[in-house]
Amino acid sequence: MEILEKIRAASATLHDQAVAHRRHLHAHPELSFCEENTAIYISEQLRSIGLEPVRIAGTGVTALINGTLPSKLKNPVVALRADIDALPIREQNHHTYRSKNEGVMHACGHDAHTASLLVTAKILNDLRDHFTGTIKLIFQPGEEKNPGGASIMIREGILENPRPDVIIGQHVMPLMNAGRAGFRPGKYMASSDEIRLKVIGKGGHAATPELNTDPVLIASHIIVALQQVISRNAGPKQPSVLSFGKVVADGATNIVPDEVHIAGTFRAMDEKWREKGLERITAIATGLAESMGGKCEVNISRGYPVLTNDVELTARMKCFAEVYLGKEQVDDLDIALGAEDFAYYSQVVPACFYRLGTRNEQKGITSFVHTPTFDIDEDALAASPGLMAWLAVSELEQLNNKS
Repeated sequence: MEILEKIRAASATLHDQAVAHRRHLHAHPELSFCEENTAIYISEQLRSIGLEPVRIAGTGVTALINGTLPSKLKNPVVALRADIDALPIREQNHHTYRSKNEGVMHACGHDAHTASLLVTAKILNDLRDHFTGTIKLIFQPGEEKNPGGASIMIREGILENPRPDVIIGQHVMPLMNAGRAGFRPGKYMASSDEIRLKVIGKGGHAATPELNTDPVLIASHIIVALQQVISRNAGPKQPSVLSFGKVVADGATNIVPDEVHIAGTFRAMDEKWREKGLERITAIATGLAESMGGKCEVNISRGYPVLTNDVELTARMKCFAEVYLGKEQVDDLDIALGAEDFAYYSQVVPACFYRLGTRNEQKGITSFVHTPTFDIDEDALAASPGLMAWLAVSELEQLNNKS
């Protein structure tokens, strides 16, 4: 267990470095697929610890850490992934490291993911004489925007040369207290599809409804009717969500517009139901609009698939985490209707996507992700780099013993 204590000590010692990385990244956020300065920063930090970063998928970065202990039969490979992009949100926090890029914010913790993996990389590289196999670091762009940076990185070969035996991802969880970790085997996060509806009628003066085909009225009926997609088509044990967050009817108090634009999201935890649900959305929207004398054009932007954690791998990860953090600090997670493009990796190699608690009510750090007041308790960064390092070397040992 010598390496365990070395990892714990290194993670604690490097806490200030993890915080510094996180604050730099938080102050300089960049939107999906525009993370050029972020990629430069990551590459510089990896070079500074003796690694050779390689750019991939535009602003993605990857590097290898090779353990020097001899392997039995083959060289096992564990991939570690962090996402690096920010969101189009205007930050409302007032700390010294608040976003310097107006209207852009790390409101989903990707700055913490990246900072943590940078320190994990240093820990593992410093201890490479203590483990067998290869660690593949993946700093991935564009998690927040279709088609998802993961799909692009896979297409460009991130899961080849060398091919990982498993992949591990970490994500902050503001509903869990700082320093805790959570795991769930099997289906964990939902698919995510963007629904855009263009309701077409015939506009005109609001005082002459008989001369118009009111798209506002049609759109209202469509929004209400589409709720039956979940309530009367999905089984009661089938988690699913259909929500609309944007409705644009560019008329006036006395002007009926020609068109209304609606945008929303459809989430599902089963791929077969996902397909059926999308079919019902299209049929109901187009049919109802036509029955009211109008037309509805349905545009579906296919998003991320269901994220499925490998059952055996995730069980091992939970056990390893209990050794590192203590059993009382590790939780079983419920399913989540949020979505993650890490799901694409889980379709190719055994995957484990786990959660890191970042909440601290005493410090007032309670805001959820994707909000302008989101923040993390940086005490979580004292444990997270070491935890991921421990998960990686423990899995390498497991793989080497299996081979």
